[in-house]
Amino acid sequence: MCLAIPGKIVKIDGDTAVVDYETETRKASVSLIDDLKVGDFVIVNAGFVMTKVPEEQALKSLEAWKNAGKND
Repeated sequence: MCLAIPGKIVKIDGDTAVVDYETETRKASVSLIDDLKVGDFVIVNAGFVMTKVPEEQALKSLEAWKNAGKND
């Protein structure tokens, strides 16, 4: 099983996007997915954007990651 954290595209230059993960940014190829734009949330694997994630779903996932391991 693979767990992936959504990142937000903050820049696209040709076939390369800069993806923001709040604690760091990384570059990823957008050559496999059409119609991506700045502001889209995506899942990256092996340096390639694999899928676009709806914003609401991405924000819920990010909140869950932030709360992981916290004891209430």
